[in-house]
Amino acid sequence: MELKDNVYQIQNIPVQEIVREFGTPLYIYDGNRIEKQYNQLKNAFAGIKVNIKYAMKSLSNPAILTLLQKQGSGLDVVSLNEARIGLDAGFEPHDILFTPNCVAFNEIVKGVELGLKINIDNISILEQFGNKYHDTVPCSIRLNPHIMAGGNAKISTGHLDSKFGISIYQLPHILRIVKTYGIRVAGLHIHTGSDILDSEVFLKMADILFGISRDFNDLEFIDFGSGFKVAYKAGDITTNVYDLGLKLSEAFKEFCGQYGRELEMWFEPGKYLVSESGIFVVQANIIKTTPATAFVGVNSGLNHLIRPMMYDAYHDIINISNPNGIQRVYTVVGYICETDTFGTDRKLHEVKEGDLLVMKNAGAYGFSMASNYNSRERPAEVLIYNGKAHLIRRRETFEDILNTVVVPQLD
Repeated sequence: MELKDNVYQIQNIPVQEIVREFGTPLYIYDGNRIEKQYNQLKNAFAGIKVNIKYAMKSLSNPAILTLLQKQGSGLDVVSLNEARIGLDAGFEPHDILFTPNCVAFNEIVKGVELGLKINIDNISILEQFGNKYHDTVPCSIRLNPHIMAGGNAKISTGHLDSKFGISIYQLPHILRIVKTYGIRVAGLHIHTGSDILDSEVFLKMADILFGISRDFNDLEFIDFGSGFKVAYKAGDITTNVYDLGLKLSEAFKEFCGQYGRELEMWFEPGKYLVSESGIFVVQANIIKTTPATAFVGVNSGLNHLIRPMMYDAYHDIINISNPNGIQRVYTVVGYICETDTFGTDRKLHEVKEGDLLVMKNAGAYGFSMASNYNSRERPAEVLIYNGKAHLIRRRETFEDILNTVVVPQLD
């Protein structure tokens, strides 16, 4: 989104024009920006065999999946329904990595039946997998490297107390199970969290993975997960993927030479690909002043964008109805019946009731974490691609909320 002639636009389409057609609250995604992010990451690792698996939990609309599939992306999924949506969007089963957490073994079996690549993250499932499939179905193993990394404890997944992955200290146990059942381990996987700035974190993970890899003879890929940081505020430092690509590719080539054959390097970006493409547009319902605070109450809440309340995430907020007005300090809040704050003490161009506010960086974990809390409908989604606006999810109705309800006759 950019300001041209005092009008905020996406691909030369005024945001207010999009809102007039589709209403608010509204998620809008710039599809060409998603393609740009994908190709930027791909080019950063141009010297090796790199395979990008989009983490669809970040934004699972089928239109977005189709867009990325056409770019050559695979998928990282964490549930069978995500896998089914991906298959319907045109992905081949072998291009989908299934990495569930704390699921029953029957979900793993269904994943095998769908033809997915299976990524196992606990000892119990690994042993059951080996007992059932032996060497007939290859798998990947997710390891926990005990590295604390990421912008928030809730999205740091590779530390000692994390529920994700099998501890690297349990490697002897893993090797015993693999040998006992003849399991074909095709890949090793590590993901330590999101918002990782330092290339050295990835290089440290590489050292761990390269050392462990020597105990597995049939590897086809090494999976570094993701965690690339994107900008949320002006001046934010972000992950330099080209610097990372140069350093990690060099280390990977050296490892492959020692391993005896060229492997693939996999990544599973979600936020990096879609976060900056998305905005969330709301309307100011009320301006409410107290002796301490000036509130802007909008027609949305944590039911539509929970990240600020759940992760203390920062989303830049802009008044696109008054781009040049005098600046005042506001706290922007939602209409949910509990503390429900999008931004505290923000400098915004003066807001009047009816003005349109835009929350930036809303492409990742916005709609995908939305709910019907307070029995409110979820918003619509619009994709802007090659200068055209496409409705990719209609706004929910009250009937949609009641669609699965069964009311018994109570005597």
